[in-house]
Amino acid sequence: MLTGTELLAKVKELGDVSKSDLVRSCGYVSTKKDGGERLNFTAFYEALLGAKGVSLGTDGGGKGRGKGGRSLSYTATVQGNGNLLVGKAYTAMLDLKPGDEFEIKLGKKQIRLVPVGGSDEEE
Repeated sequence: MLTGTELLAKVKELGDVSKSDLVRSCGYVSTKKDGGERLNFTAFYEALLGAKGVSLGTDGGGKGRGKGGRSLSYTATVQGNGNLLVGKAYTAMLDLKPGDEFEIKLGKKQIRLVPVGGSDEEE
């Protein structure tokens, strides 16, 4: 897959071709399970914008995007049924497995989960 100045040069060189041919010629192609061809338009256009110096705010600038984003927001919302959900991304970061148990420690305005048998001081 071409990126940066190579991508810009190829797009300029190809000129007035179809979008599919442009994406294919720049290497943004993958193979489906059935052996067919998949053109990766989104990756192509993101690379093209990046090559032109346009940032879409995907540099992980320290803040999560919340709903709809792929970055972790490090926030949780109490659901309508009163449950507080900690997502799979967070449990994977801590290498937690189904069946792992935690002691719930309640403070004035906080909830801490401490692994059963673990130290309360670990972070």
